[in-house]
Amino acid sequence: MTVDWHRPYLTPTFITMDIDELVVDNTYQLGGEDDSREREQNAALIEELERKKRMRTLAVPTDDRKVRERLRAYGEPVTLFGEGNGDRRDRLKVIQEQMEGGGGGRVVVEDSDDESSEEEEEEFYTEGSDALLHARRKLARYSLARARKRIARQRIEVGLPLGKIVNVRKAVFTDLKTFSNLGSQFGDDRPLSTIRFSPNSQLLLTTSWTGDTKIWSVPNLNNVGVRRGHTDKVGGAAWHPAATVGLSDDAVNFATGGGEGDVKLWSLASEKPLATLSGHTNRVGRIAFHPSGAYLGSAGFDGTWRLWDVATQSELLVQEGHSKEVMALAFQDDGALAASAGFDAIGRVWDLRTGRTAMVLDGHAKEILALDFAPNGYQVATGSGDDTVRIWDLRALKTAYTIPAHKSSVADVRFFRAADESPYVALDAEVDTDDMPEAMDVDADTGGVAAANGNGNGSAPAYGPNAGKTAPASVPPGPAEPSEAAQARAASTDLPRSGLFLVTAGFDSTVRIWSADEWSLVRNLATDAGKVMSVDVSGDRRFVASASYSRSFHLFGGDNSL
Repeated sequence: MTVDWHRPYLTPTFITMDIDELVVDNTYQLGGEDDSREREQNAALIEELERKKRMRTLAVPTDDRKVRERLRAYGEPVTLFGEGNGDRRDRLKVIQEQMEGGGGGRVVVEDSDDESSEEEEEEFYTEGSDALLHARRKLARYSLARARKRIARQRIEVGLPLGKIVNVRKAVFTDLKTFSNLGSQFGDDRPLSTIRFSPNSQLLLTTSWTGDTKIWSVPNLNNVGVRRGHTDKVGGAAWHPAATVGLSDDAVNFATGGGEGDVKLWSLASEKPLATLSGHTNRVGRIAFHPSGAYLGSAGFDGTWRLWDVATQSELLVQEGHSKEVMALAFQDDGALAASAGFDAIGRVWDLRTGRTAMVLDGHAKEILALDFAPNGYQVATGSGDDTVRIWDLRALKTAYTIPAHKSSVADVRFFRAADESPYVALDAEVDTDDMPEAMDVDADTGGVAAANGNGNGSAPAYGPNAGKTAPASVPPGPAEPSEAAQARAASTDLPRSGLFLVTAGFDSTVRIWSADEWSLVRNLATDAGKVMSVDVSGDRRFVASASYSRSFHLFGGDNSL
């Protein structure tokens, strides 16, 4: 190769162009394969966005029967192999969107029951059994009597001297501030899921992911019993409200819910379950006994919660209302209301006497893992994966306070209930109301409890079919003076301890005690490095117990606990 060293260098020529001369091609009209592919991709993306927007506005029935009827009207298969209710509804939504999008208009399909589309978007009701109707009537009578007694007691408490109230709260919180870790115990080979004190505060119930349930003595934490029966992890456990305080050891003393979808009833006398309640199609979350002990509620990961008759071991109610798994369930102390919550970040308060939704608890940013009713009857606490505890007021139908409870998810919430202040009352028991204020009277015509309204301009039944209507003339208008028995009781009564504080468990490995008046932190109790899955407080106020993901559980107490 010969190089010509004498050849002169080439001088580069620069082409100048003003920025205004540049062509802006927003529509990709310059041509070329890349531009054509770009246009196709953009058109497909825009079409997909428009399709999703149309699907969000579609009105699709929630009743599976109506979904099947509409699919049949469209000429589509009613069901596919392995298809569930939710999948079938999603398929109908896609089919309906395609038909509407292709035809340029909304497809109208007449339902067999001639209901309008507006009615389909509202709540729907399923006809219940005669057993459920009978149970609702019993629950109405039971809850009215207990509500009447609670309101009468609260009226007496309003007249207590302020100094007495301050002294009681100070004594309780001073004792709680001395709480510390008294000891821990290895619970099982897999993470623990639930821990609950027995009504007499002498036993502890723990459940784990092994499927086993263990009973421990308090405060020595010696294992006194093991119950095996579940084939999958146990997600919830609850004591019968009369267990260990009068109920026979051979009767149903507690219940557990397993990952296989079964709820099992147990006695203290036998290691075998007394009954198995089957119905859930997925894992069972938290469970709870009704205050009467006659019914049991279970939250399921199948999107429902169910009500069971303990005596007949039959399923009374399958309640829908959540779009995702239901994790938490609790009953109001009066027995009139139930609350459910789950992974859809929504809680619902249900009126057990009618089946209607009394309040929607909408405000958490993430899933709700726990909830509990306050003993005062009108507040609900919910613990969520957004690290907060919300206090809901059922009277105002809104959030009363938000507690920044933990640095991670709140796994459990429990209000304190003094065992001696909330004795067990059977479903058919008579309630002694001789010492109640005379203004509290059951109205035979309205079927409700007459109570003076907040304005003092008359009385109206607080519950019943005519709630809010003016009471008969036999009830004097305005707040009535208490009877002599009530005045004597007010002079000698003490402020109830129930509901003065609540305890929470968090995935940040801590248990925290909060005052129920200012919702301020009273005591922070550290555990080991594991997530705290559950927490409970004993009815005698001597102990707090927590169960951890690390397979151990802890017992906390104060200076006066031992």
